Amino acid sequence: MTDQADRAGSIARMHGFDASKPNVARIYDYLLGGKDNFAADRDAAQRLIEALPNAAAVARANRVFLAAAVRHVAREGITQYVDIGAGLPTSPSVHECARAVIPGARVVYVDNDPVAVTHGQALLETGDGVIAIEGDAREPEAILADPRLARLIDLSQPVCVLLVSMLHFLTAGQADTIVGAFSQRIVPGSYLVISQGAASGPAPRQGVRDAYGRQTVLTGRPGAEIAAYFNGFDLVAPGLVPVAGWLAAEPDARLPQPARLAPPQANMLAGVGRKRTAAS
Repeated sequence: MTDQADRAGSIARMHGFDASKPNVARIYDYLLGGKDNFAADRDAAQRLIEALPNAAAVARANRVFLAAAVRHVAREGITQYVDIGAGLPTSPSVHECARAVIPGARVVYVDNDPVAVTHGQALLETGDGVIAIEGDAREPEAILADPRLARLIDLSQPVCVLLVSMLHFLTAGQADTIVGAFSQRIVPGSYLVISQGAASGPAPRQGVRDAYGRQTVLTGRPGAEIAAYFNGFDLVAPGLVPVAGWLAAEPDARLPQPARLAPPQANMLAGVGRKRTAAS
């Protein structure tokens, strides 16, 4: 733990942020068994688990969904991917999953956490066609206009946009704006990949809010509202379902076994949609 603390501390000093405040991306990293987190993140994660005992299982199931979704989209011939709110690098990553099907797939990871971006850049600096850039999901037009994204992603061609486990950390209005901005810009034949916390009862919701901190927005939404993100898209099987419903679609042996990832309390819905043509 000392080496981990020293490395984390040096990154915090480099970027000048307060490591004593928990961060969504680093909490998620801890839930997945990662090492790129601080004591504040681990404490917050433990409080989250107290409020929602299956939190780590849901996080792992969400990662299974991401891998299954990317592999499906790649098998459909999509060669370019934009992962918004990508978080810290975790294997299997988007580019690993996509390139297992299409070796030349191009991926842009976007996050507003400097730790996530720094680690992504360090891991990807020698990789051709895969980059990590800093960007705020609440400013989708700025991301879409970023010249670094434009150098790698051709928005006149089909693309896969991933908004995985991040929309519930925004207000409903912000989430609608983000989904709308990307949905409008991508061309027919493109894919939208979303997982979003569903509305739950007041007790667990308040406990989860307390774990993340009062400054963190946390917006669970009813299934019908999450389904509306996919207006203009055709959902692929199995449709909009709890993340655990995607377990059978992902055979990657590095992922946890399905028996450990079917928690009855799972409360995150996930779906993959293909954008229809205007006439369909």
